[in-house]
Amino acid sequence: MGQILAIDYGKVRTGLAATDDAKIIASALTTVETPKLIDFLKDYFSKNNVEAVVVGLPTDLKGQLSEIETDIQQFLKVFETEFPDKKVHRLDERFTSKMASFFISQSGKNKKQRQEKGLIDRVSATIILQNFLDQQ
Repeated sequence: MGQILAIDYGKVRTGLAATDDAKIIASALTTVETPKLIDFLKDYFSKNNVEAVVVGLPTDLKGQLSEIETDIQQFLKVFETEFPDKKVHRLDERFTSKMASFFISQSGKNKKQRQEKGLIDRVSATIILQNFLDQQ
């Protein structure tokens, strides 16, 4: 059995989360500068058994795709070329950033910690991954 990795893709930073090998628990992994994402994934995949990835599908309240989807599509073309053996799933990521901000505010972190944008990206990726696991 292998892990599932979630990607909350952003123009500047990308949040990542991963399951355990039994695919039971989603945990925040890290935040990576988006231009370094493919290199990070090459390294991570070489050290971990990842069988699939879940990439957030950014939609607005009306169900329309957000403009970042164009960047995500370009990323996915590169990803599929670099990692043809990895299955890619897409999952609606509506409200994950707001949910992440709420959960962080409830966690007891101080104001400076709550405002760290990388933390929101990691928690958003974790929410995407947990939602994916819950649907399976």
